[in-house]
Amino acid sequence: MTSIIERLDKTVNYIRSLSASKPAIGIVLGSGLGNLIREIEIETEIEYDSIPYFPVSTVEGHHGRLIIGSIQGKPVVVMAGRFHFYEGYTPQDVAYPVRVMKALGVQTLLISNAAGGLNPAFRVGDLMILQDHISLFTINPLLGKNEPELGERFPDMSEPYSLTLIEKGEQIAARLSINVKKGVYAGVTGPTFETRAEYKMLHLLGGDAVGMSTVQEVIVARHAGLQVFAMSVITDIGIREELNTITHEEVLQAAREAEPKLTSIFLELVKQL
Repeated sequence: MTSIIERLDKTVNYIRSLSASKPAIGIVLGSGLGNLIREIEIETEIEYDSIPYFPVSTVEGHHGRLIIGSIQGKPVVVMAGRFHFYEGYTPQDVAYPVRVMKALGVQTLLISNAAGGLNPAFRVGDLMILQDHISLFTINPLLGKNEPELGERFPDMSEPYSLTLIEKGEQIAARLSINVKKGVYAGVTGPTFETRAEYKMLHLLGGDAVGMSTVQEVIVARHAGLQVFAMSVITDIGIREELNTITHEEVLQAAREAEPKLTSIFLELVKQL
């Protein structure tokens, strides 16, 4: 059986055969949040299905290509499309691209996602900076044999999202006159949207938003020593009195409408890194 180290070597060698860039910043774009790509001075685009050992996106709104280039003169590698546990991938598969980014030279990871609102003060289209997350409902991607080359056996998760980057994100949003919330992201497996009782439970546990991504990527990023900043676009409100039928099309539409604000914050943050 091929080890994770061997797989990473083959993946990274293939990417480096197509690009000599050494990206310091990695970006993961969530559902309906792919227009940041327009701001990239693209050097190389690689379809996921051509990269050795890389999973392939199967969800609408996830393009499925690795983009290498620069933003604001800073070398970046961008995932236009991510992977989810509910697609049938293992947690290790979901987080594999984060390990690849680390091996390419990335030190800072920026993540976006679409999430459902649990906090009754939230509205559709709000932006939330992640302060913390609840990972009890997802399978930890670090289960199994630990490779010391990739990180320590018991990584500390007391600061999954960089306090320094959170402060920078808030300052940027204020300067751009963009209203942002801060809160806790509850990670779930999906692919079903939550029941009314589940929304209420997650909020009682401390969640402000809920989603089907991000948590496993962040765990592996912190295991690898990366600094992480993440933002959610609130695309639906889970706790409400009226009937709350939610469709994926509505989530994508809400994400597209809020995207220009998130993109502005990410661009300014990249400039300051």
